[in-house]
Amino acid sequence: MTAVGTQADPLATLPKAHLHLHFTGSLSVPTLQGLADARGIELPDALVDAVALEVPADKRGWFRFQRFYDIARAAVTGEDALRTVVRSAAAEDAAEGSRRLELQVDPTSYAASVGGLQPALEIICDEARAASAATGVQVGIVVAASRVRHPFDARTLARLAARHAGQGPGEVCAFGLNNNEWEGDTAEWDGAFRIARRAGLPGVPHGGELRGPDHLAEVLRWLEPTRVGHGVRAVEDDDLLARMVDAGITFEVCPASNVQLGIYPTLADVPLRVLVAAGARVALGADDPLLFLSRLVDQYRTARDVHGLSHGDLAGLAKASVSASFAPDADKAVWLAEVDDWLAHNPG
Repeated sequence: MTAVGTQADPLATLPKAHLHLHFTGSLSVPTLQGLADARGIELPDALVDAVALEVPADKRGWFRFQRFYDIARAAVTGEDALRTVVRSAAAEDAAEGSRRLELQVDPTSYAASVGGLQPALEIICDEARAASAATGVQVGIVVAASRVRHPFDARTLARLAARHAGQGPGEVCAFGLNNNEWEGDTAEWDGAFRIARRAGLPGVPHGGELRGPDHLAEVLRWLEPTRVGHGVRAVEDDDLLARMVDAGITFEVCPASNVQLGIYPTLADVPLRVLVAAGARVALGADDPLLFLSRLVDQYRTARDVHGLSHGDLAGLAKASVSASFAPDADKAVWLAEVDDWLAHNPG
């Protein structure tokens, strides 16, 4: 994996939307270290050392990732930490040409340090509004339930999300389901997603990364997603892939995540070209740059340098990300025009 390159790379100025980024996972190592130092928390070298974070292929996998994510999350306590995460995520995306960031969070993980679920989400939404104004990146919030918690907890989160629903800065724009795909029965989260849909919140659950097409089909059946987090394993079932393409479901593809979690051995093996060739709408995302050492522009760089996509192709991916965002239509029209302008100045 490579760190984000210089601003001379035109990909850093390509207007785009970032639709798959997790809360604590959005942090840079220095920012996490600062939060930990302020709280007297000693982080393991394997979490803060760039060399140690380059995980050998035979040691990659979900459980190692989750263990380190949990360690990092322990440093994100208190209102100032929640605000730091949002502010830092917006600033990082601003440097990479993002026009819209949809930051995913399970407020349950942070509620205890700020007095409950509602205060946690209110702080995050308030800082998202402030960060949008400060950086020019429009920050929406995706409230996501966790597969490792009870489905009734997801219904509570869906009702909370519904009270903050909207398309603008600092509003909850969608409802998701994350964590280990092997946990739980997908059908049990149907109730939470129905609550969210009734409030106008589209579904953006994870699926089709750790588990294959059969499980992804269950996600489609029970959760009726507008976008799917990852979804890359759909390429293993031509009928399922065609059904998803026909339904207009967006694939939030995160190449670095796929490799670092051991789904594919190398970046070249990620089926990005297969999805694009099938007519899928693909939005590239960084997922958890804290642990994968690879931010949003790196995903576009992978598409260009590893998969051979042209600037025209990359502009198409950027347009797909903007179109698949839950931003107001008027804003999307402006950003789509900016992508066309970028391509006019960066042919190839």
